[in-house]
Order: sequence, then C-alpha cells, then structure tokens
Amino acid sequence: MIHQPNFTRRTFLGASACAIAASAFAPSMLAAERFEITRSPAEWKKRLPPARYAVLREGNTERAGSSPLDREKRRGTFVCAGCALPLFSSATKFDSGTGWPSFYAPLRNAVGTRQEGVAMFRRSEVHCRRCGGHLGHVFDDGPKPTGKRYCMNGLALLFRPG
Repeated sequence: MIHQPNFTRRTFLGASACAIAASAFAPSMLAAERFEITRSPAEWKKRLPPARYAVLREGNTERAGSSPLDREKRRGTFVCAGCALPLFSSATKFDSGTGWPSFYAPLRNAVGTRQEGVAMFRRSEVHCRRCGGHLGHVFDDGPKPTGKRYCMNGLALLFRPG
C-alpha cells in the first residue's frame, strides 16, 4: 500500500493565499523608515527610466545575466542609480556565478536592510540608506572575510571608475 500525503492542490493554494495575504497586510518597515531623499512616485518616474524605476521603487528583480555591471572588473565605486550615494567598492566585488553583481560588504553607512517575506521564505532586502531604493538582497553564502553575498540588481547601480 502506498501512503498518499494529505496535501492536496486545494491545501497548497489555500496556504499560498494565506502567505500572500499575510505579506500584503503586514506593515512595511520600509514605508515607516525615513530617508534623506524623498520623492513622490510621479517624481521618481520622471527621473528614472522605466526599468530602473521598477527595480528601485517597486522592488522588482532584473533578469539574471542582463547587467553589464556583473562583468565590470575596473577599480571604482558602485553608486545608487537613484541618488548617487556610494554603496560598494570594486575591491569587495566578486564573481558569485549568479548573474548579478555581488559584493561581500557595502561601504560604511551606505545601505539598510529589512526582513521580507513570510515564515520559511524570509530573506533580507537591501536598500539605499539615503533614498530607500531597492538594491537587491543579502545572503549568508558569500566569501571571507564577511561570509555575506550582497546580490544587487545592476539597474539599481551606476559605476564610477577610479
């Protein structure tokens, strides 16, 4: 006799709907946070191309491998594409093999983080501490010395050589 788990499509869809509803109604820590640079959505839309707006202001993720910044090897600084705050030094950039620019540490006082998602799907979102723009996520599978992998959207960054 084969044991069939009591997990049906209806159970899965119900649990998924509850998780989505819980995340939708949870108060946003980012919304409560105050930033030095604040603009209305209309003002941001005027300043940013649509793809950058989608990443920085709506928290979207660009397609893996689509950013030339993932292959950027020159010395310099990666800055916020929303407000030009210096965020990462090229000295902390490494090839994570994920298809997104990755760093093992941000510059001091450059980024903020917050937890997002629900239950076992929680992760740490990274945002610019000055304008609140969504940059990407940080994971605990990076190289030494920090063990962190700041996996950033290339559209959220600009590169300044030097």
